[in-house]
Amino acid sequence: MTHLFKACLVLTVLSISQLQAAEKPNILMIAIDDQNDWIGCLDGHPAIKTPYIDALAKRGTVFLNAHCQSPLCNPSRTSLMTGKRPDTTGIYGLAPWIRQVDELKSIVTLPQYLHQHGYRNYSTGKIYHGGNGRRKTDTEFQELGPPAGVGVRPKEKLVDTPAKHPLVDWGVFPHKDEDKGDWKVASWGVEQLSGEMQEPFFLSVGFFLPHVPCYATQKWFDLYPDDDSVLPPFLQNDRADTPRFSWYLHWKLPEPRHKFLVESNQWRNLVRSYLASTSFVDSQVGRVLKALELSGHQDDTIVVLWSDHGWHLGEKEITGKNTLWDRSTRVPLIFAGPGVVAGQRCESPAELLDIYPTLVEMCDLPEKEGLEGHSLTPQLADATAKREWPAITTHNAGNHGLRTEKWRYIRYADGSDELYDMTSDPNEWHNVVDKQEHARLIEELSKYLPETSADPAPGSAHRILTMDAMGNVIWEGSPIGKDDPIPELD
Repeated sequence: MTHLFKACLVLTVLSISQLQAAEKPNILMIAIDDQNDWIGCLDGHPAIKTPYIDALAKRGTVFLNAHCQSPLCNPSRTSLMTGKRPDTTGIYGLAPWIRQVDELKSIVTLPQYLHQHGYRNYSTGKIYHGGNGRRKTDTEFQELGPPAGVGVRPKEKLVDTPAKHPLVDWGVFPHKDEDKGDWKVASWGVEQLSGEMQEPFFLSVGFFLPHVPCYATQKWFDLYPDDDSVLPPFLQNDRADTPRFSWYLHWKLPEPRHKFLVESNQWRNLVRSYLASTSFVDSQVGRVLKALELSGHQDDTIVVLWSDHGWHLGEKEITGKNTLWDRSTRVPLIFAGPGVVAGQRCESPAELLDIYPTLVEMCDLPEKEGLEGHSLTPQLADATAKREWPAITTHNAGNHGLRTEKWRYIRYADGSDELYDMTSDPNEWHNVVDKQEHARLIEELSKYLPETSADPAPGSAHRILTMDAMGNVIWEGSPIGKDDPIPELD
């Protein structure tokens, strides 16, 4: 074989490879932290104003019954990006990072798989938890923008919360939107889309708000009335018919209980701050989507928008996440772009775990073995296409929440459980698990629950709940007595 022939052969192979890469759709992934279903297209809050996310939903397919795999940042994002459930990886807490676990060091994540097939990965803000994926030794992304962050902050906390945690704060104070961390994250995304990005590209933009501290400028605060009409539905003594074990999932946390909000006259302030922060993030989503439109890539770019989990604002007598109820598990999930039918509203259960296999199929890549989610492409083509599988959320080993179109079933590690008819009781106020007529239903739903759960991975920390062989419950390394009073303020 002559050198000239070899050179021509190499050039031909490269040309074919480049042509195949050019034919793949680009991907814009937008992640929002701690965003529950208070989004206009989800009908989650009657007063919410999210025009840009709503416009994206109209341009594509919105999943009305989408749920996270874990109601906590690190395990939720780990699950989405690895395609594995928390009860498979053992990642339940805010630590560890997957590359610190021997069994997970070589796992191929979504961005890595895309890169293996010709994608250039650009990322800014919060995609993995904390600084994970952004270290010099990490190989998740080739181009990195600003990290996630609060940005400008008041000199002192605005609210004196019981746990004194610096992040647990909210309210309005004089500052500029341009000085917020999420503004800078959006600006970097806009800058990339306005320039010459290597194609096909995978651009992930991760926003920090409405994660606490929920600081908003006055114009966003003023979108929402200063009266009790903004408060979510609330039932006094809502937890009276729930197992004691439900409290163990959030035994002692920096996020305050509902009791503190009422006694300190902070409930309305927190809710308005969350709503205002949500509308601000929506505006930043709008900036990025406008840049995509102006770039000329809107028609060849798949857009997927999601949140890692929801957030309670007084419901079930708490604030924060770390539960297996809808307010903590239901999240926005929207696809738009090539291969997606516009204007669809899908009611079938969906999971964040499904994003990985869905993008693999939409990009016409080789099937990735070992993914535990299911492609949503049938629903993106026809929102009425039924799915066999419910959505399953796990919070620490042995605690699972299962969601179908009509039912929510929760099974805790001690065997106690809950059942809600989400059609007649969307606020999950009435636990009907003990009604005899539901025995067969519970038996059928139970078949979908994981048979086993992996132990917490080595190095697990922060919000870890376990049970020993004697049935004793242990929260973050400290045992909980069967008669210990439920902590009220921290």
